Amino acid sequence: MAAEAGAEAGFGRPAPPPESGWERLRELWRRDERQRYPEETINIIKASFVAGLAGWVYGGLPAFRHGRKAFIERSHGELFQNRADAVQAAHRAGLRSFIRYGWRWSWRVAAFVTIFNSVSTGLSVYRNKTTISNFASAGAFTGALFRMHLGLQGLAGGFMFGAAFGIPAGGLLIVMQKFAGETWDERRNRERRELYEQKLAEWQSRLSVTEVLGQMESNTQGGPEMERARGL
Repeated sequence: MAAEAGAEAGFGRPAPPPESGWERLRELWRRDERQRYPEETINIIKASFVAGLAGWVYGGLPAFRHGRKAFIERSHGELFQNRADAVQAAHRAGLRSFIRYGWRWSWRVAAFVTIFNSVSTGLSVYRNKTTISNFASAGAFTGALFRMHLGLQGLAGGFMFGAAFGIPAGGLLIVMQKFAGETWDERRNRERRELYEQKLAEWQSRLSVTEVLGQMESNTQGGPEMERARGL
């Protein structure tokens, strides 16, 4: 009766935390009441952004030095107005190389990290536990995906390289979680349980208020009817 009264009042019992792996996966791309994505999704986006910057620096700085050096070697016979003009021209040549080759490394590293984190996070959420095998599988899949255009040999090489990359990376993350005192899975389950208990308490509070208001309304309506019955 209490649940029916709550449904009639416009709110139902809050849904319990998802139990199946597919339900947990769907929650990764679902916003909450405050229009915020889950922490796992935000971490994937942040890691992709940082990886893109790191890849740009990794590929851009050597390209900047090489482009500047190549420009100086090619421009021995050119005339410049002054030394500052020559230095600026060399810096512009290096900057063009920094942008061109830095972008090539940036999107590749960002794509690799995004796919790797998406697969490893998806496996951890689906299985509701974080293990080395999740990271090894994510690395193998990502490496094979990036090398599949080279044929079977490239596919196998990418698979092996990705798995070799995923195992130590996953081991490092798991060790860091253990030192923190609480793993991501434990924190995720705790936060879901606390959120469900909070919503359940709010629902029960609103339900009790609805029942009291309904009882008061029925008593108010029953008063005039009793007076009319006594007059008859």
